[in-house]
Amino acid sequence: MALNGPETAHVLIAVGLLLLAAHGVGHLFTLVRQPRVIGEIVGGLLLGPTVLGTLAPDVQARIFPPEGPTAVVLGWTYQLGLFLLMFCSGAEMRTVFRRGDGRVVGFVTVTGLVCPFVAGAVLFRFVDSAPLLGAAQSRPALLLVFSLAIAVTSIPVISRIMFDLGIIETSFARIVLGVAVIEDVVVYVVLALALGMVTTSTEEKFGLPGLMHFQAGSVESLAFHAFATVAVFVVVLTAGARGFRWSRRQRWNLVANGNPIAYFLVFIFGGTLLCLWLGITPMFGAFLAGIAASAGKGPRVTAARESIKSFSFAFFVPVYFAIVGLQLDLVRHFDPLFFVWFLVFACAAKSASVYLGARLGGEGRRGATNLAVATNARGGPGIVLASVAYSAGIIGQEFYACLVMLAIVTSLLAGSWLGRVVRSRQPLRDERPVEAVR
Repeated sequence: MALNGPETAHVLIAVGLLLLAAHGVGHLFTLVRQPRVIGEIVGGLLLGPTVLGTLAPDVQARIFPPEGPTAVVLGWTYQLGLFLLMFCSGAEMRTVFRRGDGRVVGFVTVTGLVCPFVAGAVLFRFVDSAPLLGAAQSRPALLLVFSLAIAVTSIPVISRIMFDLGIIETSFARIVLGVAVIEDVVVYVVLALALGMVTTSTEEKFGLPGLMHFQAGSVESLAFHAFATVAVFVVVLTAGARGFRWSRRQRWNLVANGNPIAYFLVFIFGGTLLCLWLGITPMFGAFLAGIAASAGKGPRVTAARESIKSFSFAFFVPVYFAIVGLQLDLVRHFDPLFFVWFLVFACAAKSASVYLGARLGGEGRRGATNLAVATNARGGPGIVLASVAYSAGIIGQEFYACLVMLAIVTSLLAGSWLGRVVRSRQPLRDERPVEAVR
């Protein structure tokens, strides 16, 4: 259904303000040598209940209503921005890691997940969980979310930081993203278990789980979701690139032959739809689609991939991060004291674990230190973890704000550290130094 004149104007004003705030504040952050992505989130924060909602609540509510056409359009833009960011991140990875990096990735993944998760579980025993609980009042589910928040690493934010710094094609970036991919598979599996603890017994009617008559939260449903996530990940890594090349060369593929950009978009939507049908988080499907599509070669394919990346980072991705800030309320639902000690503990546990794993994997001190800082960025998955857990009633509003701020601050710290290393022309690990960012 087409929007009428006032509805169209309302949508344009809301999206335009988010775009202006994201690019404007994002550029200011780059001028002070801070990650642009954090500036984009702060831009949305200024337009949300934290700033504009405090100064002029009626104006904020009218521009960004919780329901109606504007809310629907912003939700669609947010989702598509996340999909395109994940696709671009995957498409930049010609390989997940170089020969010889597998040992480092393996050790960092194991120690960087297990040690922080166990540390979080131990800490949870000494924390008053009552203020953290959501409507579901499930301590076991809260324990899983609490521990995951300490262990998680961000693919979207850390990849965006490395995009902006021009180091996305280095072996250092491939190690970080390789670790993050494996970690996120585990995180989404554990998150599914947490959701299963609080989900009602209503039947899942969408996709394959519905066709198999699984009950939401049942052992069969949880096992299926875990198996499907790992299986799709393995299949794409082993056969996704060959499948993409084969389908693109076929004469019957009128979309690929007619417009490569359109084919890339169809491929993204196909990957996300497949994961949705299997009950897997759709952003993971977009990332895997990017990995498979990275095998495409030739001038037309490369130009199409670059066109998608250019427009995505001009519109959809900045608006996505601005909406993240728009949803945050730091005035009414935020405990600074709890946040500070939780931040210190989370950073210490994650950094020490990753540093240990990197050293065990044969990495030098320089590389181990940079890996420890980079994998501390919780960004997108941290925000997804917070929003999903909050929507399911696992966590309350104050812990939700704490987790989102944890994602923002750790991403800011990681971006500042990596930016300083790149500008100093020091190598990120024992390899050829990267060029400084202007």
